[in-house]
Amino acid sequence: MNTAQRIFVGIDRSDREGATREIGRLAGSGCAVKLGLEYFVANGPEGVRAAAAGHRLFLDLKLHDIPNTVAGATRSACRIAPHFLTIHASGGMAMMRAAVEAAREAAGDAAPRLLAITVLTSLDASDLDATGQRGPVADQARRLADLAQRAGVAGVVCSPHEVAALRAQCGPGFVLVTPGIRPAWAASGDQKRITTPAEAIASGADHLVIGRPITQAPDPAEALARICAEIEAGA
Repeated sequence: MNTAQRIFVGIDRSDREGATREIGRLAGSGCAVKLGLEYFVANGPEGVRAAAAGHRLFLDLKLHDIPNTVAGATRSACRIAPHFLTIHASGGMAMMRAAVEAAREAAGDAAPRLLAITVLTSLDASDLDATGQRGPVADQARRLADLAQRAGVAGVVCSPHEVAALRAQCGPGFVLVTPGIRPAWAASGDQKRITTPAEAIASGADHLVIGRPITQAPDPAEALARICAEIEAGA
């Protein structure tokens, strides 16, 4: 897998025409794309298929409900054939196992790889305290990653600040995907726990999710190439 293939470009918008245009500007770059709840609610499965055609897809729905509902939603999502599909680890063991079983039943060997969300990168310790969750953030991420691994999901989405600890805890076969990635030359935006692409890969991340530093650049393909070069220089 080359460096560009390790990057999922976050298309954080709801309009189909704009999303298709952004993805089109990355044609031939080798990267994959991430479409989330905002786009899915506006455009549905067919809109996702149309926009992401020709690219590996990270379908970031962050499913979180009772086990039966999440299992049904997972089966439906399998028709879109994403490479990754997200659920919330905080939904619990039964919910995650139901999603894993539903994906296998619906798609067999072609089932999407399920990723469990640990702690959103927009949250910090004070946010966890406010919602009654036990901190520090790193401890909560470790607890949820352990739960997800025992539930049989393929991996987790975590802040780059937790990558090294989760790699040591979960081993080499567990997929770690990290948002909150900002090159040194990009603004942090609304992310609180961030790091550079090279630092995240060096810490043990398998894949990176990078949105605005690429999509809002004058030349997104050039920005992606610049990020790949930084990662390779730090390898």
